[in-house]
Amino acid sequence: MKNTEYDDNTNRLARFAKALSHPARIVILKFMEQNRCCYVKDIQAILPMAQSTISQHIKELKKAGLITSETKPPKVKYCVNMSNWQIAKALFNNLFR
Repeated sequence: MKNTEYDDNTNRLARFAKALSHPARIVILKFMEQNRCCYVKDIQAILPMAQSTISQHIKELKKAGLITSETKPPKVKYCVNMSNWQIAKALFNNLFR
């Protein structure tokens, strides 16, 4: 098999796509986009899942750079990383054009 290097935008798009590969993550990101920031408890109100499950989905979105967090003990506030979210939208739009 050939070792292929992909450009930065292709790698970025793949990272975003992987993070959005679960329906719960799409719901979480849409909710965060509408509300800018929220806490896990806010997400639990719209997604009847255990806190640990929601936290795992948030971890994947954060790893992809789509959301950020701010610790305000004892809670963590999560927000959409608007810069990366705009990049993700542009890359997906370009893919489907």
